[in-house]
Amino acid sequence: MTAVIIVIVALVVILAIALIVSYNRFVKQRNLIQESWRQIDVELHRRYDLIPNLVETVRAYAAHERHVFEEVARLRTQAVGAEGATPEQRAAAEGQLSGALRQMMISVEAYPQLQSNQNFLGLQRELTDTEDRIAAGRRFYNANVGDYNTRIESFPSNLIANGFKFEKAGYFEVKDESVRAVPQVSFGTIGSVAGEQTPPQMPPGNQSSGQIQPQMPGGQQQLPPQSAGPPAAAPGPQDGQPPFTGS
Repeated sequence: MTAVIIVIVALVVILAIALIVSYNRFVKQRNLIQESWRQIDVELHRRYDLIPNLVETVRAYAAHERHVFEEVARLRTQAVGAEGATPEQRAAAEGQLSGALRQMMISVEAYPQLQSNQNFLGLQRELTDTEDRIAAGRRFYNANVGDYNTRIESFPSNLIANGFKFEKAGYFEVKDESVRAVPQVSFGTIGSVAGEQTPPQMPPGNQSSGQIQPQMPGGQQQLPPQSAGPPAAAPGPQDGQPPFTGS
């Protein structure tokens, strides 16, 4: 009886330790997700602060692009108002805002003076760096969410997740098709890439291997030698003799 009691107690202790370890791991993963989301949120707020300055700089050179500026301002307000929403809802709002910003940047191409403005170039550089940090933070966040959700669905950790009400986390995914689309590469004729010019084709009978064919008097072309060896050098004028003039 004593041995049986010891075995039962040992099993209970082992199960309790496994339960504690699994629970603490869930808590650690959940906190890591929250921390990685806060990093994304910081960069999103940085972008919110850059957009008004960028819009005002562009407006000074392209005042008639009013509809573009109004759309950017509206979507920025919408994205700021979605701060308390789920990551999926935030991702949808940010995707629309990114599309409007991209449209504004396309309209800038028609204004060379704006593209050389130092203030605009500085804001554009800061916005690009912010977008890169948002993309890096999004990858880190989604990786943590993937690990966390996998544990919630796996056995036996799903028993602990259900018992302690651990819920799956949402991904922060880009819904903009222009960002997710794979770049398309178009090809012209076989062996040539689009954008490259095909070398001009020489008419039949005039193709050359890089050597100049000698011409006979009267405009007739001399036939190339049939020998497979190297072509013989043209005879030059001998010492003391005048060169051949063809007359």
